[in-house]
Amino acid sequence: MSQVYVRYFIEFIFCSGMLLKACLFLPQAIKIFKAKKSEELSLLTFAGLNIMQILTVLHAYFHKDYLLMFGTLLGFLFCFPVTYMIVLYRKW
Repeated sequence: MSQVYVRYFIEFIFCSGMLLKACLFLPQAIKIFKAKKSEELSLLTFAGLNIMQILTVLHAYFHKDYLLMFGTLLGFLFCFPVTYMIVLYRKW
């Protein structure tokens, strides 16, 4: 198998993993939205995930790694609503 096919295969697996990672936030978002409560979730964890994803997007942009940038941005777009709902529905 040539190196080109191996590279495309690895990029396909990488993109699939990034999409799967983004989709993993959906069940949590749906659960919070339906229950209208978020006391059992860690705001620190989700806020930290958002910060790390933004930093990864910036890093990927400056290194022109657009697969990483768009995949991580997709993850951020699915993770941020969870973080927002944790704050919105938390009983302070």
